Amino acid sequence: MELATGFESISRDGWRALAVEVLRKSGIETEAPEEALSTATYDGVTVAPLYDLDDLPGDPGLPGEAPYVRGARGTPGWDVRQRHAVADPEAVLADLENGVTSLWLVVGDGAIPVDALGAVLKDVYLDLAPVVLEAGDRVREAAEVLFGRGSAVRGNLGASAVGGPGLELARRCVDGFPGLGAVTVDATPYHDAGGGDAEELGCSIAQGVAELRALTDGGLSVEQALGQIEFRYAATADQFATIAKLRAARRLWARVAEVCGTVGGAAGHGGQRQHAVTSSAMMTARDPWVNMLRTTLACFAAGVGGAEAVTVQPFDACLGLPDAFSRRIARNTQALLLEESGLGRVIDPAGGSWYVERRTADLAERAWAWFQEIEAAGGITRAAGLVADRIAATRARRADDVAHRRLPITGVSEFPNVHEKPVRPPTPAQAASETGGLPRVRYAEEFEALRDLADARPERPTVFLATIGPVAAHTARAAFAANLFQAGGLDTETAGPGADPEQIATAFAVSGASVACLCSTDKLYAQHAAAVAAALRKAGARKVWLAGKGEYEGVDGNLYAGCDALAVLRETFDDLEVTR
Repeated sequence: MELATGFESISRDGWRALAVEVLRKSGIETEAPEEALSTATYDGVTVAPLYDLDDLPGDPGLPGEAPYVRGARGTPGWDVRQRHAVADPEAVLADLENGVTSLWLVVGDGAIPVDALGAVLKDVYLDLAPVVLEAGDRVREAAEVLFGRGSAVRGNLGASAVGGPGLELARRCVDGFPGLGAVTVDATPYHDAGGGDAEELGCSIAQGVAELRALTDGGLSVEQALGQIEFRYAATADQFATIAKLRAARRLWARVAEVCGTVGGAAGHGGQRQHAVTSSAMMTARDPWVNMLRTTLACFAAGVGGAEAVTVQPFDACLGLPDAFSRRIARNTQALLLEESGLGRVIDPAGGSWYVERRTADLAERAWAWFQEIEAAGGITRAAGLVADRIAATRARRADDVAHRRLPITGVSEFPNVHEKPVRPPTPAQAASETGGLPRVRYAEEFEALRDLADARPERPTVFLATIGPVAAHTARAAFAANLFQAGGLDTETAGPGADPEQIATAFAVSGASVACLCSTDKLYAQHAAAVAAALRKAGARKVWLAGKGEYEGVDGNLYAGCDALAVLRETFDDLEVTR
């Protein structure tokens, strides 16, 4: 029996006619509902409201075969990789004994000292637990520690062959360490600088090609060079974007391998080795518990997207070095998805989805065009200025969306807990990855900076909500205004029900606030807004806002969905004489 039995079939034209009617009832007049309901990503990829069989871009191939869109790993599951930046052998062993299957070690100044690396790995079976290094200019010394553990060691040295020792190390890996790669192409700095998915992909492919050229120019065969390179990408809470990004990345790298003369063959000859790490840019210092949800979504997407290794960042990463509890939550996030949900038992579960396949193809096309632009500018090194400018433009667009709360951040710009208790005292920060001169941003940092200022005051600054009319009339807009002001760490005090201007002004004076916001319905605003604003002015209000879009005498500005919340908060801080 088919699932569709008993349901009336409908064509796209039929759906279009129904959608037009629904939009018309919402006040949108259009004959093209696809255009009205479509959105565009920061990369210019159109996300349509509906997909069908006609949207499939073509045959993505079989899992494990070129062009590797459907993945290069087998089952069950993926490699659970935990990051460590402190010389703590007990923490390393605790992770390996409780679900972690590989290690990502940060070595060098401010992290694990090179001379302590041997002690950290003393009781680790390196033939069973791969080790990936992030050692910067100490990579040669750190590599020697792994080389000294025998030919069965597995992992990646995290070096670069472009202006670094990657070629020398790759030769040694090829000659005597078959389970060890030498080069990591880390695309996360492009993401952490504010770049879009296509920009991250295009830059990573350009960087990968530069590494490939350096390795082959140094005497390695194309197949040997391909086998030495691992790619690292950011996984975000936008699960479909992450799934599409990882699938598109494999398609792009397979095309590079094909152009270099490698067609098909084993995964190491065209299938991109991928390490996905949950995004640093999406993490928040405020209400960090929500980061557990963000990283769970990101981990899910990375697994479904086919990453061979996944790192879940501890939920309190923004507060400094993680403790045993946050490391446990990070590894158990992966254990739950792998063991309890069985997510790794199916290869490419998103494969065949009209939406996912179309988005993968569209993203790959955008990323390839960006990669070609970088190559035309002389390659990833010479195009550094071009890359920085392009990413800065995307960063500015995203920052504008965050400021206007079109891109909401739960617990920070939306639904903040202004009286939240710290999870734990701050500790020294984790060692940061190299960024290649690019900035490192977090989407929440502008709102969190205001929260810090408000918290530092002896008494929390307060905005008075001049509620007009009965509770039923003002509750919705009062809640909206309170949410907005609290996103900046400002407290709010409400007048309560009533419409008498003098009574509201008296409550304002008692509150000690110097900024007020009118909250009610448009109908009641027409009757009372001007009088209440005048009374508030007389009582000493420096600024009078109004929750809504109407213009009334005595009102200085408006709060509404889509307004520049950061600008409102900064202006309010000035009016409250809170130094920024």
